This record gives sequence, C-alpha cells and structure tokens, in this order.
Amino acid sequence: MKAADSNQALMAMQALVISADDYAQNAAIDAGILRLIALGKLSATSCLTLSPRWPQAAQQLAQYRSRADVGLHLDFTQYVQPLHMPLAQLIRSSLLRRLPASAVRNSILQQLQRFEDATGHAPDYIDGHQHVHQLPQIRTELVAILQQRYAKEHRPWLRLARPDWKDGVKAGVIRLLGAAALEQAAQQAGIACSQRLLGVYGFGQASSYLPRLQRALDQASDQKGTRGLTNGLVVLMCHPATSEQDDRNDSIQADRRQEYNDLLHYDLEAALASRQLRLLRGTDYFRV
Repeated sequence: MKAADSNQALMAMQALVISADDYAQNAAIDAGILRLIALGKLSATSCLTLSPRWPQAAQQLAQYRSRADVGLHLDFTQYVQPLHMPLAQLIRSSLLRRLPASAVRNSILQQLQRFEDATGHAPDYIDGHQHVHQLPQIRTELVAILQQRYAKEHRPWLRLARPDWKDGVKAGVIRLLGAAALEQAAQQAGIACSQRLLGVYGFGQASSYLPRLQRALDQASDQKGTRGLTNGLVVLMCHPATSEQDDRNDSIQADRRQEYNDLLHYDLEAALASRQLRLLRGTDYFRV
C-alpha cells in the first residue's frame, strides 16, 4: 500500500483518546497510570495539581511527555483551595449562580499556575474532577481565563463530559450539568473540544469492568453514536491504580485496581484494530 493510501486509511479510522483521571492523588494511581502510558495503553492523563504530592508526581510524569497528553483535572471538591465544598453543594450553588466569581477564578488560576510551575508548560487539555469544569459559573470563568491566558494556538483543548444517553442515569445527569453550554462557550472563544465521553459507570462493580471496556470500544467505533454532533474526538475515561498502596480515603480503590489489571492484560492493540479505532493524543488530533 502506498504511503498516501495508508495515511488516508488511518485518517478514516475513528480517533480515540484513552484518558486516565486523578494523577497525583496517590502513589498507586500514579504508578498504574505511568505503567499504562509506557505500554501504549493510555494517551492522556489529567492531574490534581492541588495534591501535596503533585510536584513529585510531575517529575515522574515528565519523561512521558511525548507519549501522552498531560492535562489539568480541575478540582473544587477534593483538596482545599479558595473554593472547596462537597459535590452536591457545589452543584446546587452553581445552578443557583451563588458561587463567588472571584473565588472560582482564583481557584482556576491557582491550579493552572501550579501545573505550569511543575511542568514548565501549559496543560494540553482540561477536564474536571467529578466533571465540575462544565458547571455553571465555573465553565464561564474557565473559558474566559483560557482565552486570556493562552494564545489561540496554545490553548488547552477541553474534554466535554458528554456520555451517551444509553449509558444510564449517571451518564445522563453528568451530561445535563453543562456539556452543551461549555461547548458553545468554547466554540465562541476558539477553544477545541472533544465530542463524546465514554467509560461512565456506577463504581462498586469492579468485577464487571472488562465487559464495560469492550462495550465502550464498541460505542467508540459506532458512527451512529455521533449522530447530530460534529465529527470529532471520542474520549474513553478510566481510573486505574496498582495494588501497591492501600488508601482508606479512596472509596473507589477496588474499581481502580480492577481497571488497571484489565487494561494491563487486555490486548488493546488488537481490540482497537478490529474496531477501526486509532489511539492518539488529543493535541495530535486538533493539530491536523
């Protein structure tokens, strides 16, 4: 096959990012994510820059810069910062437009600055811990800051939390909390966005992860899933961690370990090829 024909065939395949959340939360999560990146099974990870271990974790991640996008996992519920509260309270306050705008802005700026100080570069992309980045008020401040802080060619892309409706009640709730509004604001500001988010499920069902992973890959390859959307990037979200450390504060620890083990032993390359999927970094997708 000629090189031009090969490139055309590659471009015809559905682009997929596999993104691991919560980098820097603890050593087991970091170890799992780094191993999976090294094996070519992840193409992105988003980081909790308010974590006390972030500066150390950032150093460990630096060697994988060319192999995976490194993003900011915007946090308003995990670590103490200018605006911190339980998720339910954050959602309620944002929907009622009662969050202090200055506190929202300062928190986003703090997390971006900590990212840049530790890595020496802007985030490749931004998503949200518990998808908070697309909540009312937060999304407004986030888009404004990205537009002001970064030149257009260097702006991070945004991971929309837009799961498929058929993924259940949790997926529907996440989607309704602001995916469409964030996309509209981002488009007006010249900020690229992914289109679909796969991998949403109710935690506490660790043993069933492999079938869920396979189903998510089937969904990624299903062009009907993008009906009504612009042709775009699909992201499969995951939360892997090794079993090297017990973290009693981590309520989804068992799920993380199962996700890691299944991703580690699964023939992902064959699974992608059979579904006409190509794994890549979001920055490479949007750069074309």
